[in-house]
Amino acid sequence: MFRRADAAPPEPSAAVALADFGRRSHRIVAFTGAGISTESGIPDYRGPNGVWATGAVPTLDGFLNDAETRRAYWRRRRESYTDLLHAEPNAGHRALAALAAGGRLIGVVTQNIDGLHQRAGHDPETVVELHGSAHRVRCLDCGTTWPATEIQTRLGPEDTEPRCDRCGGPIRAATVLFGEPVPSVALRRAADLAAACDLMLVVGSSLVVNPAAQIPLLAQRGGARLAILNRTPTPLDGAADLVVRAEAGPTLEAVVREIGMRGDR
Repeated sequence: MFRRADAAPPEPSAAVALADFGRRSHRIVAFTGAGISTESGIPDYRGPNGVWATGAVPTLDGFLNDAETRRAYWRRRRESYTDLLHAEPNAGHRALAALAAGGRLIGVVTQNIDGLHQRAGHDPETVVELHGSAHRVRCLDCGTTWPATEIQTRLGPEDTEPRCDRCGGPIRAATVLFGEPVPSVALRRAADLAAACDLMLVVGSSLVVNPAAQIPLLAQRGGARLAILNRTPTPLDGAADLVVRAEAGPTLEAVVREIGMRGDR
């Protein structure tokens, strides 16, 4: 029988519970959300400074059809992307990278667009970015892409917007907006990882955004155990084999220490 930590446990108890699961698993897939990156200073969409709280929820229709929406986007981008470039992986990102380096973690499926898993040391080929990457910019008409840093250097006065230098179309970060489908290639890769894992470890996700939130259930239906590490309840808590209420970084760091100290059973 596996234990479920329904209340907020102290960090040592959380680490022991997760380490017990990790020690018995050899094909772990991490499913990560904004909660793993808030410890790097990146706001949660649903946090007090996120777009849900401010009312600035980006939509594809708004970007395509309203010039002021596009200008406002690039005004925000001037500052926000610079901040993102300076963000550093935290203990949670590094702990997952350590599990990958040790051969236990076979991949990461992330809802985040910040690239911090790759910067922590993950092979980019093992990271599935369901909602795209803020570090690429694409033309919404012809599909041309550029490194985001290149476009950043082209930004003009505050009330102008950069355009595609091939077709003149609107450009923006290569991320998924509300009203835009998740790329089918990313969904297939995520489903393949879910089918291959023996433990799906959810970290810092509210599990309310679909279709991404279905990936952990796919893993469980395929026979994998499901563990959720999040500060607040999620809709899948009742289905999970283990639920831990704790901060991602310190807990995962302690999990790696526990597994390293005690070895395999």
